[in-house]
Amino acid sequence: MKTRVHILSAATSLFLILTSCEDKFLNLDPLDQATEAIYFKTPSHFKAAANDFYNKMVGIKKIDDSSFFDIVDGGSDLSSSGNDLGRGTNGQPATDIYWRNAYKYIRSNNYLIQKGEEYAGDKAEIKSYVAEAHFFRAWHHFFLLKRYGGIPISTTVADVNDPLLTAARNSRYEVVAQILKDLAIAIDGLPAEANIAVADKGHLSRQAAQSFKARVLLYEATWEKYVKETTDFESGQKKSDQVTAYLTEAASLAKEVFSDGTFQLWNEVDSLSYYYLFVLEDAKSNPKGLTKASNKEFIFKSMYDKDLNRAALNISHSGGGIGPNRKLMDMYLCSDGLPYTHSPLAKGYNKMTDEFENRDARLKSIIKKPGVKYWGWGAGVNGGGADYAKANYTTLFNFPATIPAYYPDLAINSTNSYANRKWVTENPGRETEQESYDYPQIRLAEVYLIYAEAICELGGGKISDADLNLSINQIRKRAYVAPLTNALIAPYSDLSLLGEIRRERALELLGENSRYDDLKRWAIAEQELNKPLLGHVVQTKNGTPTEYATFKNAAGKNIYDPAKYPNGVDAATGALIMDPASNRKFSRKNYLLPIPTDQKLLNPNLVQNPGW
Repeated sequence: MKTRVHILSAATSLFLILTSCEDKFLNLDPLDQATEAIYFKTPSHFKAAANDFYNKMVGIKKIDDSSFFDIVDGGSDLSSSGNDLGRGTNGQPATDIYWRNAYKYIRSNNYLIQKGEEYAGDKAEIKSYVAEAHFFRAWHHFFLLKRYGGIPISTTVADVNDPLLTAARNSRYEVVAQILKDLAIAIDGLPAEANIAVADKGHLSRQAAQSFKARVLLYEATWEKYVKETTDFESGQKKSDQVTAYLTEAASLAKEVFSDGTFQLWNEVDSLSYYYLFVLEDAKSNPKGLTKASNKEFIFKSMYDKDLNRAALNISHSGGGIGPNRKLMDMYLCSDGLPYTHSPLAKGYNKMTDEFENRDARLKSIIKKPGVKYWGWGAGVNGGGADYAKANYTTLFNFPATIPAYYPDLAINSTNSYANRKWVTENPGRETEQESYDYPQIRLAEVYLIYAEAICELGGGKISDADLNLSINQIRKRAYVAPLTNALIAPYSDLSLLGEIRRERALELLGENSRYDDLKRWAIAEQELNKPLLGHVVQTKNGTPTEYATFKNAAGKNIYDPAKYPNGVDAATGALIMDPASNRKFSRKNYLLPIPTDQKLLNPNLVQNPGW
């Protein structure tokens, strides 16, 4: 974080003026001619303006009215508690910060691009900054596309008389074409990661733009392939027939990124690497004394710093904002590479710890196991946070007596079935709201997943073992599970290669703002989101109570109180019903969010999405 924060600090005066002017621009007040005469006259002006773009993405820090908790996929089919979005019971909002902010940010991008065109100096000196503006313009248009479908494309600096303010919506295919056009410019103008100066690390690289373009291409290709009935505002709109071309380019771009060797999966803390990757900060944040400098997996990230740019959100105390459920627990693989529901290594649910045995290291990394002690965070929590010098972390931590054993009474309640560790720091120097680890906007693991899915889609559901080894088996290796092969799943008629690749996305990208988008682009959101959300198994199929149902805590009180669960127990699985199917009414209209009321009033030409 310090490199980019230092860049920002060095240009404080310029930023103050740019920011004050930007507020005027974004509110469509008249442009300040004096400011135009002063700024965007040297490359350093462009650099300073481009730096501010990085602060306009959803990350772990509160931005305007948005925050980290908006992006952890809460209420999805993998959560233990429902919300209006996952239930499909959300209504048309009066206003939407995401619509408003996205266009505000795009206007800043457009302004830099315009000034780049007017620049009288050597345009090669500002090429990378203009490329950054094109990247972020694509980023925000894609954000809008995923939420609303076709939206008005903005590529000019609008004033109060601009036709854009009353423009009709472009089709989703026109929006995608604009996004891809911007990303082509970004790829051409951005430097390779290896050529970015140390002082500028954290700025966009060519590989970041390639990776993002691969993400866009995969998203749109699968949307066009699987979302049969139109969900766009334009009735009878024809698809772009670019599915094969998009998938081919997505695979090609992904392979180019992971093949050049610049980025590597972070695998520095053995079987707990997946956990520590997301809380990696200073030497006290993990048992091996590693810092952010060791992380070569994050291709593009939002950067944070305890002193200069802390999160200022109650992340660790909230359990990272993720509430894992029964479905997610059963999706995790066994060490033989098979799902828990298929593996002979699965031990069932009789004892509280049975489902944690012989499992995917990602489960061990992010879900707390009953009876196991875990470090807290900060000076006043659970003995003062982690002290990794006390014991070998791979065997048993030497916890102070003040740290209680973790028993299920801390996890089994009406709102959270299992306790999550992802995003939850152990750093003894970090109190709540001081979390300052970086947030991955794009990381190498996703690039592997993009490649595998695109190749499998192009192959009609088939993918070679060689391509699996190039891609997702790299991820599975870090998860300490056997590789996925054609032979491994061949005996199981209900398993498919595409299904297992999709499973890998769910597990690897958990809580990274992808689950809802994935369910929708695969056209299975209604199927998955309308199922009940389940929790711990409290009885076997023959009705015998499990240990969860009978276990007493240190005070002699049963940890399971049926009265806290008015929805009862699911007959098929014996699991607690956390959110019943009757609450969940997700339909095809929910694939796109409604245009907010205030925007419809401002621009009557904005046709509402179907069903709203």
